Amino acid sequence: MTMVIIIVLVIVVVSLVIYNVSIYKKLQSYNNLSQKVVNLNVLQDFMNTIGEVSTVDQKIEKINEILIERYEIKYSTIVVFDGTEYKIKASNVDRKHWEALKKLQEVEIFKDSISTATPKYVTVNNEKERLPYQQMEFGRAKSAIFFPLYIDNVYIGYWIIESGVPHDFDNVDTTIFEIVRENIITVLKTTVHQRTLESLVRTDLFTGLNSAEYLYSEGKKQIEKYTISTVCMFRITNIEKINQEFSREMGNKVITEVARYVEENISKEYVFVRYMGPKFVIVFSGLENEGVAEFLNDIKIAIENMKIRLTDDTEPEKIVISKTKKKVKEKPAATPKLNFVLSTYYKGTGLEELLKKLEEYIDSADKSESEINNI
Repeated sequence: MTMVIIIVLVIVVVSLVIYNVSIYKKLQSYNNLSQKVVNLNVLQDFMNTIGEVSTVDQKIEKINEILIERYEIKYSTIVVFDGTEYKIKASNVDRKHWEALKKLQEVEIFKDSISTATPKYVTVNNEKERLPYQQMEFGRAKSAIFFPLYIDNVYIGYWIIESGVPHDFDNVDTTIFEIVRENIITVLKTTVHQRTLESLVRTDLFTGLNSAEYLYSEGKKQIEKYTISTVCMFRITNIEKINQEFSREMGNKVITEVARYVEENISKEYVFVRYMGPKFVIVFSGLENEGVAEFLNDIKIAIENMKIRLTDDTEPEKIVISKTKKKVKEKPAATPKLNFVLSTYYKGTGLEELLKKLEEYIDSADKSESEINNI
């Protein structure tokens, strides 16, 4: 009888062990799945950030805020090498500590981490100690993990997370943060092209307007405030004829006068750039096509009634009668002709593709065409 009881107890104990192991594995699986969901959600937040905010620096700052909130990080700092120096692109650390934080590549303990592309964990054992890179601070950070950042095997900077508690990251699964680091790199990759565009934005010497690249950088910040906007491209269709019949100097004067008139007669809320040569783009942020066409028609009529001369502004041609009663005509005047094409832009869609479509239309149009078209 005793033997039977012992056997039953053994079976029960073994069954409980198997059950507990099964439950543990399920919990581990659940935790792993839960972490994957968190990581996917964070990555989705990253991708949303790319479309929601304008400049590269704003995107990086927003990403850092997401990291701090979603992973409950005390301090997070992203440092990027811009080709000449290391710059802190995002941090929730007090600015008085930034000088030390942007020189971590010079700290001996992190040099090996950079050369091997592996994270480095540092901590202290008591409140009186300081981390290797700290110069004048004691109380802020007591443990940190340093992550070097690489794009296509090229070192571009680092991400460092910090805690005010010693040994706070001892039991942290760093693979989670490795995934986060890769997400940061993914976002940085997607913003490389935008950063290039931002650096290419120039002010046109003739008109004083921003170049086309402005549309994809700072200008987009204004455009993306609205769900729907109207994009207008127009061309001075007879600019080649003006250059031929008058001079290149007259052609430049026509371009500057047309740009001046349009800029003076549209709201500062709208984005107006010299797109290329005699082509210009206006983005009427928040307006639909119907409300724009009539306004543009007035602009078109006014400009096509201009008499532009090299010696004066756009006054109508005058007839001057001398004392000898002979009529003396002033110098010949050029009159611009414009062709407009409009389309609707929806927030978050491809502005570059839309502009390409408008440009193809306006370039293929007959030179004699002078209309306001909607495509």
